[in-house]
Amino acid sequence: MFYKKNLLAQTATVLAAGAGMAQAQEAEVIHWWTSGGESAAISVLADAFEERGGTWVDSAVAGGSAARSAAINRIIGGDPSTAALFNTSQQYHEIIGEGLLNDINDVAMRNDWDNVLPAPIVEAIKVDGKYYAAPVNIHMPLWIWYSMDAMEQAGIDTPPTTMEEFFTALDALEEAGITPLALGGQRWQENLLFSAVMTNVGGRDLWTSVYGEKDEAAINSPEFREVIETFIRLKAYVDDASPGRNWNDATAMLINDSAGFQIMGDWAKGEFKQAEQEVGVDYGCLAGLRPDAPYVLGGDVFVFPATDDPARIEAQNMLVETMTAPDVQVAFNNLKGSIPIRSDVDVAGLDECAALGMEIMSDASRQAPDAAQMMDEYVYGSVQDVVTELWNTDMSVDDAVERFDSALRN
Repeated sequence: MFYKKNLLAQTATVLAAGAGMAQAQEAEVIHWWTSGGESAAISVLADAFEERGGTWVDSAVAGGSAARSAAINRIIGGDPSTAALFNTSQQYHEIIGEGLLNDINDVAMRNDWDNVLPAPIVEAIKVDGKYYAAPVNIHMPLWIWYSMDAMEQAGIDTPPTTMEEFFTALDALEEAGITPLALGGQRWQENLLFSAVMTNVGGRDLWTSVYGEKDEAAINSPEFREVIETFIRLKAYVDDASPGRNWNDATAMLINDSAGFQIMGDWAKGEFKQAEQEVGVDYGCLAGLRPDAPYVLGGDVFVFPATDDPARIEAQNMLVETMTAPDVQVAFNNLKGSIPIRSDVDVAGLDECAALGMEIMSDASRQAPDAAQMMDEYVYGSVQDVVTELWNTDMSVDDAVERFDSALRN
């Protein structure tokens, strides 16, 4: 009801201000959503903004790092965009400290973000008591996807529910001549795989103890050694063409049934949908291999470069209102593969995997922050360096433990 009243008020303002307000509602948005599923999803945000009287100026830059760098360079150079995409992490906290972002606290307070957003998301976007980023989705980056046809060809009747059952399924796929595990051999994808192993082998306690608390005892524990050993064990199930492969090309291996499993964020679901595949018919999804597997809350946010121009501020606020509106949230996330950031949306319109995610996330004991939210970006970078070296070399378990300890605690 509030949103409808607010929309009427905005419409009245547009009519009263005429052409001048039309210019005020122009918004240039920098993002990296360029794959088929991602492009379809961001079109929902753009169309919704234009339906509300704005003009969306799309500035897509391929690759997350490249897009973030472009946004920051524009800010520093004095020619910022209206909004820019970042991950739900500490990536933008430094530029908040430099006074280079506008807060969006007024919009957040009007829409009761303190109560309708999950605590880990609030902690990531609220700095010194003010909201500085508009979350548009909750991505659980560690979903396990599988091809139904590949499972059938390998004689696998039911999806795995333990790590050992997972390895049994991988062996069956290999015997059937199907690539067991589709992986894009890129640093960030190898890191996702390691994170999935940690959450499924060690659970939430190990996840937060190692990455959140940087606890020396946890890093040197038998449980963390088991994580490293399990990760190394998975190398045998990845095909030789893995190095350098993009994530969506790995997803395509499941779509064409040439691979059995992929561990990837729920944005992969957008690729299945673009290929007109149906969950439960062509592909399946697992949120974890243990009943208490943590639901890691990652995602994407838009930040708003600092300006004192009333027209640009108006456009920024209108973007926030549009992107986080309940109806837009459902439509956008159904295509993006993620789940809505709000607890007050109508879940009836969500697909099976998204509905499962919303159900799990409703249990606060299953919620866990993404690794990038628990450490400074330079520390996280060092951790990812250790993971990718572990995957691509013959590093021993002892050396890996020592390297993780150094990266996390120094």
